[in-house]
Amino acid sequence: MRILLLTHSFNSLSQRLFGLLRAQGHEVSVELDIADAVTEEAVALFRPDLVLAPFLQRRIPVSVWSRVVCLVVHPGVPGDRGPSALDWMLMRGDTHWGVTVLQAVHDYDAGEVWAWEPFAVRPGATKSSVYRREVTQAAVLAVLRALQRFVPGQLQPAPEGAVAVRGPGRWLPLMPQTERRIDWQRDDTATVLCKIAAADGFPGVLDTFWGQPCRLFDAHAASSAVVARCAAAAPGELVARRGPALLRRTVDGAVWIGHVRPDDGQAARADGASSLKLAAARVFAVQAAVLPEWDTPLMRGVDEWDELRYREFGPEGARVGWLDFDFHNGAMSERQCQRLRDALCWVRLRATQVLVLAGGAEFFSNGIHLHDIEAAQRIDGDSAADASWRAINAIDDVVLEILTLTDRITVAALQGNAGAGGCFLALAADEVWAHDGVVLNPHYKNMGNLYGSEYWTYSLPRRIGEAAGRAIMQQRLPLTAPEAMQRGLLDACFAAGAQDFTAQALQRALALASTHHLAQRLQAKGRRRAEDEAHKPLERYREEELQRMRRNFYGFDPSYHMARHHFVYRKAHAWTPRHLALHRDLPPPASP
Repeated sequence: MRILLLTHSFNSLSQRLFGLLRAQGHEVSVELDIADAVTEEAVALFRPDLVLAPFLQRRIPVSVWSRVVCLVVHPGVPGDRGPSALDWMLMRGDTHWGVTVLQAVHDYDAGEVWAWEPFAVRPGATKSSVYRREVTQAAVLAVLRALQRFVPGQLQPAPEGAVAVRGPGRWLPLMPQTERRIDWQRDDTATVLCKIAAADGFPGVLDTFWGQPCRLFDAHAASSAVVARCAAAAPGELVARRGPALLRRTVDGAVWIGHVRPDDGQAARADGASSLKLAAARVFAVQAAVLPEWDTPLMRGVDEWDELRYREFGPEGARVGWLDFDFHNGAMSERQCQRLRDALCWVRLRATQVLVLAGGAEFFSNGIHLHDIEAAQRIDGDSAADASWRAINAIDDVVLEILTLTDRITVAALQGNAGAGGCFLALAADEVWAHDGVVLNPHYKNMGNLYGSEYWTYSLPRRIGEAAGRAIMQQRLPLTAPEAMQRGLLDACFAAGAQDFTAQALQRALALASTHHLAQRLQAKGRRRAEDEAHKPLERYREEELQRMRRNFYGFDPSYHMARHHFVYRKAHAWTPRHLALHRDLPPPASP
């Protein structure tokens, strides 16, 4: 079929559906939902069999849905209606939820249900996490089932067994901040975490730190040991700092708040996007300087939160090291890259045969931290160009540690999506594993035609060849894990989701560590690295890449700086990129 994806942004769900539908043989084009006239034009140019809307914030115009089947993906059960479906669900504490595919009509979320898929809600999961995992997986299943009911030329679906619809439905409005507000004198830790989890990603919980309004994100429960250390503090008091986070006392414990978005006097705005979301310890660096820094070792108990954690498994001589680096949204600031590099230096001293680089639970890595770079423009004596240069060198240092770790096998285990420099960080490992739900974006050009670094000019051709590498970098399209496997970017693709994948990845790593020919494999790895270095040193790859990156950061073309600014401030798109809007390159339709 010809399927037009109409979406507010090309987000993780849209990318997953794009790749999956193309893999099934459908002709898929994308149009960002910019204006009714643009949508009408896209439909006229592409002449789709149907329009699929995985992520919308406006109504589809009647001129489209009255003539073409338009299916909307709603992150709620049949009968649920409104823009804050996941927010209300998490605040209620529902244990089961679902995704509905329904036909667009005049009213929001009120059309005929074509398919729906239920799922269990993970305890303690944030809204963004539920969306990226359970909602995305359920949406894939529901969309595929809905497409089976499609009859070309008809606006109604083919008959199917009764679809369970919970009555006529009830409209729930955009959740206001009054519903989210934290009462630090009354709310226990579980309530605080629930409120912040239900606002994760968008719009955050409006609160105050040191009297300054800000929106809270990225909250984690403090361990019993930490709670004991701050027992004398009053509820609501800010107590300590660790990495990006500040510790705040609750009535029965404490929470680490990792990120905030300062509110700049536009609190009435629903999107909360008038300022940058940054590490809480950075935004309030002056005030937090008086707080003690409560560091924690890399090897520690599972209840003690920090961005990095290291564990070991298996017997001596067949031991696996497992390094988590769970950076918020997969973005890696200069500070975080330095911490990861230091962790890798420390890990070198451990007697392991396999090192698993596990990234984060939600993202493996998305490369350099664009919000952090944008914020540098507000600092006297700094600039976004200088911050970009420091960040790219810092992440290059991380990749260099992985590439030169020749005395053990390295595995990048992707629990979540990876993009830009995060993809090439993964490709520095000897093996790259992922599950079926992972999406990779192994390219840089979408961010203002960036050239990219992270030694990609070495690792990508080494894995798939020069010509295939150039094609992937130029296409700028997302790759589902099965497609990445076919193209040679992955060495293994297994499990349907992150939870099963992590357990299976550990078992595979343990088997790898105990294989009888491991010593010979390590010898071959060392020889190849020495031969590659003699042919062309890694330092030369880095110099050549950074020479191109310097032009992106400091040259006359401002494309990178403009693209970064629009990305971090969530500015609306003015047009759909041509590599997605394939219909823009089609010949005009013939006159009737």
